[in-house]
Amino acid sequence: MSRFSLLKETEQSLSLIFSGIDAQVKENLRRVLSAFRTHRVGTHHFSSVSGYGHDDLGRQVLDRVFAEIVGAEAAAVRVQFVSGTHAIACALYGILRPGDELLAVAGAPYDTLEEVIGVRGHSQGSLAEFGIRYRELALTELGTIDWRALESAIQPETRMVLIQRSCGYSWRSSLAITDIAKIVQIVKQQNPSTVCFVDNCYGEFVADQEPTAVGADLMAGSLIKNPGGTIVTAGGYVAGRADLVEMATCRLTAPGIGSSGGATFDQNRLLYQGLFLAPQMVGEAMKGNHLTAAVFDRLGYPVNPLPQVPRRDVIQAIQLGTPEKLIAFCRAIQQHSPIGSYLDPVPAAMPGYDSQLVMAGGTFIDGSTSEFSADGPLREPYTVFCQGGTHWTHVAIALEAAIEAIGQA
Repeated sequence: MSRFSLLKETEQSLSLIFSGIDAQVKENLRRVLSAFRTHRVGTHHFSSVSGYGHDDLGRQVLDRVFAEIVGAEAAAVRVQFVSGTHAIACALYGILRPGDELLAVAGAPYDTLEEVIGVRGHSQGSLAEFGIRYRELALTELGTIDWRALESAIQPETRMVLIQRSCGYSWRSSLAITDIAKIVQIVKQQNPSTVCFVDNCYGEFVADQEPTAVGADLMAGSLIKNPGGTIVTAGGYVAGRADLVEMATCRLTAPGIGSSGGATFDQNRLLYQGLFLAPQMVGEAMKGNHLTAAVFDRLGYPVNPLPQVPRRDVIQAIQLGTPEKLIAFCRAIQQHSPIGSYLDPVPAAMPGYDSQLVMAGGTFIDGSTSEFSADGPLREPYTVFCQGGTHWTHVAIALEAAIEAIGQA
């Protein structure tokens, strides 16, 4: 069967799943529109102030809109966050104190947090350097949360539980909203004061609720991923309990300033518009993930999640088995990207990662991965992680080339 016939047959087989995703997009967009309407968003909110950023009406209203959408008491949506990792780090440093313990309950955290925590390298100012202890619960052999171990895992010094929603560069399943709700319940039964914090990167708008709507105390993520709708130029967010949001923003700015500072550099319109576009963009990425999984499953490659499994984030993993296939796949995606199609992805070191990475992503916002992109660490079993996709049809075009490329490799 030709790659064109394979893709066409696979596309047709996913029609019911695509229809279900469209229904999910509609409900998430309804939630966004309701928040915009409640807070009477108008063009005057697109204006910005300079300098310290005090009394920026657009920023203040956006925080309230975002908080309502995600079911949180408060939110801080800021272009000053460099990345999702930066937003997460601000939450960790803002809340944890010397002698506290941070407990990761979904196995090892994403690579870029290892130096923040202090479990890799000798980074200046890691949590470990401040006397904050770290512990993690290993996943079961099946790659799931060890629920039995979690039931007795919380110690008196466990100030915060870290819940990483997305799989990161691992083969485990990403967490469902119901999983996060169950984790929170089990933790709170042991100690109601332990803060349940969610790394929400890649998970926004995939379900009809966010972690803060099901009991999580705080969450953080990147604006150049899901909630930026492919057009936000930079930034991140924290959302949750109002006191915890303020503690996190005191690390972004300074104690005494917290969430009241930060100019928006005339970005307010993009922040609002990106949030409006986000449900649709996430829906297209989910369709692309299903298509990618179904095609490569039929070709005999291990995929995670499986083709028919409901999505829990916008990441699709494929075990390609060799470095040559991993590089060939990424090259094909880059050649069919809207930006930088002439570039040749090569493995290289990247700050915050333990292995060399090969990355493809011709995105309009550098590093966003919201247009169809692919990357992976150059280590066994040579897994490529596909992300994003503003149109599932773009994913289909890029996959045609990727299938041919790995066949030649």
